[in-house]
Amino acid sequence: MAHGPSRSVACGIFPDQGTNPCLLNRQADSQPLRHQGSPLIRSSHVKRDLPDRDTQALLSTTQAMELRRRDYRVERPLLNQEQLEELGSQTSATGTLQWRTWFQCSHARARALLLQYFPVLAWLPQYPVRDWLLGDLLSGLSVAIMQLPQGLAYALLAGLPPVFGLYSSFYPVFIYFLFGTSRHISVGTFAVMSVMVGSVTESLAPDEAFLQALNSTVNVTARDAARVQAASTLSVLVGLFQVGLGLVHFGFVVTYLSEPLVRAYTTAASVQVFVSQLKYVFGLHLSSRSGPLSLIYTVLEVCWKLPQTVVGTMVTAVVAGVVLLLVKLLNDKLRRQLPMPLPGELLTLIGATGISYGVGLQHRFGVDVVGKIPARLLPPVAPSPQLFARLVGNAFAIAVVGFAIAISLGKIFALRHGYRVDSNQCFPVSCSMSRSLVQESTGGNTQVAGAISSLFILIIIVKLGELFQDLPKAVLAAAIIVNLKGMLMQFTDICSLWKANRVDLLIWLVTFVATILLNLDLGLAVAVVFSLLLVVVRTQLPHYSVLGQVPDTDIYRDVAEYSEAREVPGVKVFRSSATVYFANAELYSDTLKQKCGVNVDHLISQKKKLLRKQELKLKRLQKENKLPKQAAASKGTSISINVNTSVIDIESNDVEGSKAKVSTGTELEGIAASGQEDAKAPDMSSLKTLGLPQPDFHSLILDLSSLSFVDTVCLKSLKNIFRDFREIEVEVYMAACHSPVVTQLEAGHFFDASITKQHLFASVHDAVIFALQHPRSSPVNPVLVTKL
Repeated sequence: MAHGPSRSVACGIFPDQGTNPCLLNRQADSQPLRHQGSPLIRSSHVKRDLPDRDTQALLSTTQAMELRRRDYRVERPLLNQEQLEELGSQTSATGTLQWRTWFQCSHARARALLLQYFPVLAWLPQYPVRDWLLGDLLSGLSVAIMQLPQGLAYALLAGLPPVFGLYSSFYPVFIYFLFGTSRHISVGTFAVMSVMVGSVTESLAPDEAFLQALNSTVNVTARDAARVQAASTLSVLVGLFQVGLGLVHFGFVVTYLSEPLVRAYTTAASVQVFVSQLKYVFGLHLSSRSGPLSLIYTVLEVCWKLPQTVVGTMVTAVVAGVVLLLVKLLNDKLRRQLPMPLPGELLTLIGATGISYGVGLQHRFGVDVVGKIPARLLPPVAPSPQLFARLVGNAFAIAVVGFAIAISLGKIFALRHGYRVDSNQCFPVSCSMSRSLVQESTGGNTQVAGAISSLFILIIIVKLGELFQDLPKAVLAAAIIVNLKGMLMQFTDICSLWKANRVDLLIWLVTFVATILLNLDLGLAVAVVFSLLLVVVRTQLPHYSVLGQVPDTDIYRDVAEYSEAREVPGVKVFRSSATVYFANAELYSDTLKQKCGVNVDHLISQKKKLLRKQELKLKRLQKENKLPKQAAASKGTSISINVNTSVIDIESNDVEGSKAKVSTGTELEGIAASGQEDAKAPDMSSLKTLGLPQPDFHSLILDLSSLSFVDTVCLKSLKNIFRDFREIEVEVYMAACHSPVVTQLEAGHFFDASITKQHLFASVHDAVIFALQHPRSSPVNPVLVTKL
């Protein structure tokens, strides 16, 4: 294609800008690109510095000068959406519908489904025995050593006999070996889950319901049987919920549980756990409570019954807690020298059991002990269907919380070690953060470590469990409280969030307070609802800005934030920081009109009022000229009256100033010629002619780069913006719209004869250059010519 002479247009736009070496230029070929009658589009030439000013300030003078030489040049035509689609050869994406693949049967699909639901068949045949077996063996042993005391202790949180904590440390771990996808998390008992189960079991089977009539003591055997029945039924419901949610791929629900929410929730749960263990630390018998404010009532009752403290129990708990803290501090100090952490909990449990058995703490000092532990696996018992209706709400809450904690921890290790965790491969029992960290740090590589730890727990259940019958419950309570250190340290989030993000701090505080006051299930519901409402509110109150051009670049920034950014004369660029939808569409329109500095609605109202007044006066004028026409017709004379009604004539109410020519039939041709000349009179409907103030800009550009979707309300709002601003003689353009949004605009029939894709540009700068080259001219309407 031959090129003629070209001209260069400085894109700095402001005349006082010098010839900066990074000046942005627009160079146009003499032969323009045309697109179905579109206006002239010229090729563009861009040159801009890469480093920003803050970066240059940190560099030395020599480095800054060197970086200034690193620029880039882009030469391309000025593009609207229609031309961009043709240039990029856009095609509609034709993909197979997802639901169709569900009914496809093939050998490969059957194998993929088998490996998806039984991942052990995928990784176990490829297990490198020489490289990983030793590490998994040591890791499994280390985790089992921690699992034993934690299993016994967390059973107390659940309100169950300690042996059931060991059961929860064996069965779920082995099942997860077959079905789980995380290679490092330690599945089993967890404090938060245990206290949630305990709140349910204690509410369904409170101590007061099992008081014996003779001596007013609790029938422990009957109470424990009722609580075990409730806990097993609850576990079945939790499992059914999680399996069902996994089958329908409900794993995305974890995205609604933000990190501040989860951390605040676990912190509140740790406070619940701490308060629940006070009765074992002081040897008190407290009433069973559940529901809102139950934590507050429990604390008040503990304070009220402190004089009844069993001194032996309190001393045992304090000594055990001090020993555990010292061992943990020693582990932290010698972390790099020790191949594995010292098993402080196991050593404390063994020592406490020996001392209790030798000294006779239960008989001599009234210290409550664990009691009988059956050295066997109990046969499974069917759940109670009568409890389903009472447990369904708690079961769903526990299922979601357990899943969220487990998948969050699993993803942390997956990212660290470079593998993927399936968020839909759920499991009813959650995982422990401390045991998971130990499993990873001691060389664990796969789920084999968990299987080995479960085998160790099985040996303990069958052969060694009965040795811990004299273990004081106060020692288990001390172990639980010491292990809460990590979660209680999350209170420091308040300070960090205050500095980083106060909206997240608000989520943290609301979650914590709601969980403390309303208990774990209602607290989680309030936290999730509040978090989602906050997202909606934040999208309803986005940041709106008028953009200006950063000198010598094609970059546009908020003029209120960037002092060097200047508005382009005659062009307004408006941007919202959030997508526009039904909740904020009206606010978007109102703020746009406010930021433009023009009372658009008032101006349109005044214009319509003046035009209506003009029309009434014109009709009155026509009525006054009707009588001469009838008189001339009665005399058989041909009369033609040409009325030139200019705006000035009407506003001054000077009817006599209107030109009226009366002639015979021989003068008709002259009158017709005179009418054609009168048709060139100025437009009587323009703002200038009507005497109304004109906006100081001729073009409005909507930066739609933040739009992720559009709904019908957004489409109507955009159409109204085009209509209103065109009424005040301002042309509207759109820019930087993503392809999915353009597709939605097409599906919503947004584009028509008045709003085409030529009004949508690839970037804000394209739209600005086009608007400067094509300022909107006043609409031309034919002059009213009436022949009577």
